[in-house]
Amino acid sequence: MNENAAPEIHTSLPAGRDPILRIVPMPTDTNYAGDVFGGWIMAQVDIAGSLPAIRRARGRVATVAVNSFVFKQPVFVGDLVSFYAEIIKVGRTSITVDVEVYAQRGPREGGDEVCSKVTEAVLTYVAVDEQRKPRVVPQE
Repeated sequence: MNENAAPEIHTSLPAGRDPILRIVPMPTDTNYAGDVFGGWIMAQVDIAGSLPAIRRARGRVATVAVNSFVFKQPVFVGDLVSFYAEIIKVGRTSITVDVEVYAQRGPREGGDEVCSKVTEAVLTYVAVDEQRKPRVVPQE
């Protein structure tokens, strides 16, 4: 995380979009410092990104690349974490998905609810057949 960057604080989730996945991290999802483990967030991002890829591929996909992954803010136990996924590119056998992750916190100690973009990532999936060999993504 860039310590010089100002936190991206919002008062609401992205308008006009529904999250593809929502989850509340538990104490077992934390690292030694008590923050939610980055690997847990990465796993949830992979699940969220795979959902539109599976729909578009009309079947099984496999993660082939994490093109970018940026942790912008920490995630804490009790946050309501929302994952938004959007296909940004479809190739012959591949599907690239942008995933944005927001955490809703509070109201804590009588304060207002805070919503922050905590992570953003771009992942590439490949459509595969029953033998896990690449296959052509069907036309829409």
